Amino acid sequence: MRLKILVPAGLFLDRLVDKVLAESTRGGFCLLPNHIDTASSLAPGILTYVVEGEPHHLAVNGGVLVKKGDAVRVSSRAAVAGELGELEAEVLRMQDEAAEAEKSARSAVAKLEAGFVRTLIEVETT
Repeated sequence: MRLKILVPAGLFLDRLVDKVLAESTRGGFCLLPNHIDTASSLAPGILTYVVEGEPHHLAVNGGVLVKKGDAVRVSSRAAVAGELGELEAEVLRMQDEAAEAEKSARSAVAKLEAGFVRTLIEVETT
């Protein structure tokens, strides 16, 4: 299979692989060349690909994985290559970053809702 990993800066990885292991929002999964075509959203975590029996690991900051035929394409906000022990800290940082972004988005929505309600009350009382 040909694995391509895209990040906002461009093509991060493009190589032939034997197997891909990834973590979706519903759990881990493995892709082999004879598996059916699929698409999955990725959780921040470790993506492993195997080349000639040798595993290689990447930390990915969520994203989308699409397998179509012999091609596996991953689009992620960020990817970092390294050893498993080193990547654990990177994944934790990515998860913290995602949690902070979600918290910020919820705060912005709450402010918009409060402003809408205040405006609606002003309109109804005038």
